[in-house]
Amino acid sequence: MPSNMSLFSVNAILILSTDDRSRILAKYYSAPHAPPGSTNQPGVNPYPTVKEQKAFEKGLLEKTNKQTSDVILYDGRVVVFKMEGDVMLYVVGGGDENEIMLFGVVLALRDALSILLKHSVDKRTLIENYDILSLAVDEIIDDGIILETDPVIISSRVSKPPTQDIASVKNIDLSEQGLLNAWEFGKLKLAERMRQL
Repeated sequence: MPSNMSLFSVNAILILSTDDRSRILAKYYSAPHAPPGSTNQPGVNPYPTVKEQKAFEKGLLEKTNKQTSDVILYDGRVVVFKMEGDVMLYVVGGGDENEIMLFGVVLALRDALSILLKHSVDKRTLIENYDILSLAVDEIIDDGIILETDPVIISSRVSKPPTQDIASVKNIDLSEQGLLNAWEFGKLKLAERMRQL
């Protein structure tokens, strides 16, 4: 029986700037449960403080800055990465994690951001659209568990408004007369409620 029967596979997802070595987005995950019979939890975040995280990120940027490959083993962890404009996208997994699966995550993130940001994935655009970036990451990974790797589905979930709100918005009359009617209706309902009290 395999020892790792958990869906937990991503320890961290990082987006770092290559220009000034600053972090744009950094999410570290810990496994929710220890495997049965183990005394230590292998998925525990080894970088619990911001100082340790920044030291890890600095070393990672230095190691991958001149790399030609997309997969490395760094600090006992499998790291897959892609450079896009002036940012580096990283997905960090455990030392025994499947690098092809992690590489699918980094490609899904890159392609979804490319769709959502109209092929303009750079530091400035990511910071200006941080809400879209955060939602895209949350659609791909939830607490270290990979949920989705299809960039079209990810981008449609991030950019599509809720369907229940669309029907009610279509029938609203936003003309001056429509707004006056809404005001009069509101006054009438308020007066009725006040009379009931």
